[in-house]
Amino acid sequence: MSTKSSERNFARRIDLTSLQLFVAVCELGSIGKAAEREFIAASAVSKRLSDLEATLDTPLLYRHTRGVGLTPAGESLLHHARSVLFSLEKMQGELSEYADGVRGHVRVHASISAIVQFLPEDLGAFIAGHPQIKIDLEEHLSTEVMRAVQEGAADLGICNTGVGAGELQTMPYRSDKLVLIVPRGHALAALGPIQFEAALDYDQVGLHSNSSIYLAMRQAAADVGRTIKLRIHVTGLDAMCRMIQNGLGVGVMPHRAFELMHGMGELAAVPLLDEWATRDIQLVARDFSTLPVTARLLVEHLTQPAKDAAPAKNKSAVRAAARPAAATA
Repeated sequence: MSTKSSERNFARRIDLTSLQLFVAVCELGSIGKAAEREFIAASAVSKRLSDLEATLDTPLLYRHTRGVGLTPAGESLLHHARSVLFSLEKMQGELSEYADGVRGHVRVHASISAIVQFLPEDLGAFIAGHPQIKIDLEEHLSTEVMRAVQEGAADLGICNTGVGAGELQTMPYRSDKLVLIVPRGHALAALGPIQFEAALDYDQVGLHSNSSIYLAMRQAAADVGRTIKLRIHVTGLDAMCRMIQNGLGVGVMPHRAFELMHGMGELAAVPLLDEWATRDIQLVARDFSTLPVTARLLVEHLTQPAKDAAPAKNKSAVRAAARPAAATA
């Protein structure tokens, strides 16, 4: 059999739906969870995966009581499957421009800071103008947001980029300012703007250990030869406020987020003078020019206020300007 004939037969044996289900199982680590997300019976997902393994004549998954894991062949297939599905999405995006009206969905992963501070209003206004477009929004740490975009699990990421975006492109979205949250009667509340170093004498209520805010706090402490007196890690900004309100320590969070939660009790926001306390929140994509038309419309909407101040950038310029990858808030 010729090489071209063999390639054609292989392509005919590979089912795109099975590839989609395989990727879903890999992302969720469970056949049952993937079946629930994709609205299909778990037995049907299992059958498709078994058929896919038979077609490729190699095991793709390790099945165990806690879920599934990838074999080396499965890891290779996951990489190629994501690439194939990404190419199909690009094709659909380009062709959708010729359809009557714009409809579809955009997969967005964002940090908690972006979600709490800016996205409710921005996405609400977008949906009001484009009611046929569905937005699937998930909250993740910034590092996870960037990974999801790189792997094709999200069309668009919105996060604080820490030390580099790699091959990803970024566009400016918003900026925020971090402040120290303390009880109103706290000794630091009356000092006015301070350096974060002044807070290191006190117990801290911190966000997730891999969040951009906590990593910046830890680095700031290390720069002055100190360590953080961490009392507790929390996963949300409202939980942080409640812990501080009840005397467990002080904490760092975005000022706008604190203002939006003004009903959290007798707390005060102390401005931080540190350079890292002023942050840029970026839009992140593999390639903005090849996004589906629905995602491009969302990007245009989200960057509208920044257009005059921030002209479009090419890939290398974007990488040079980016400050990527660490965090949640």
